[in-house]
Amino acid sequence: MAKLPVLMYHNFTLDVTKSNGLTISAEKFERQLNYLTKNNYQFLWSSDLESLQKICRKSVVITFDDVTQNQMDIALPLLKKYQAKATFFVPFAYLGATDLWNKGKDYQNQKIMTAEQLQSLDANLIQLAHHSYQHCKYSEMSEQEIHDDFENASKVILHHNINIFPALAYPYGNYPKKDTHAKSIFFKTLEKQGIKIAFRIGNRLNETPKNTSQYEWQRIDVKGEFSLLKFKWLLKFGKLF
Repeated sequence: MAKLPVLMYHNFTLDVTKSNGLTISAEKFERQLNYLTKNNYQFLWSSDLESLQKICRKSVVITFDDVTQNQMDIALPLLKKYQAKATFFVPFAYLGATDLWNKGKDYQNQKIMTAEQLQSLDANLIQLAHHSYQHCKYSEMSEQEIHDDFENASKVILHHNINIFPALAYPYGNYPKKDTHAKSIFFKTLEKQGIKIAFRIGNRLNETPKNTSQYEWQRIDVKGEFSLLKFKWLLKFGKLF
């Protein structure tokens, strides 16, 4: 049974000295893409996972949360250079604004792409998907609040005619995973909203074909301080304990 790494990125910087936590330098990101390309990894989109039965031994999914301006300015040119397909997860309430949910953190005030910028992305390279409307924690929301959040996101999508694949990355990786009953209700809500697959964090590799819920794909949180050696380790083994 093949195992699939799904990589998660957030912010980007040109300053290698600021590569830390959720912010990674262009230099480190390019080293990672170069490694993946030279080692013949196949780049997959989130949509490829919906009916995935068999993958190449070396396959990877690259994902970006929040559609920040620095992703467009720094990461996107590198994705184009290496022809690396990726999925960008969109927090629809904040298009053209800033990451207000990060208030008080040292990486706050990141600009978010506009709807027009999202529409301009190369559809042969970039796939857009859901990162909620309000960027809240699903485990703290009622069923009605979750429904309303999706409805508000749908209004933005329709208004701007943005092509969105029905995949979802949970903000903060948060969902009611410990309460079996609450999780069941939550997953039924996602199904009603037409969500095909969803991503948590977890930092482990995914077994394929997937024998658990399509709403619990795990992602590896690629930190800015990681060395290339650490990246290679996570790519091959994920989190071991």
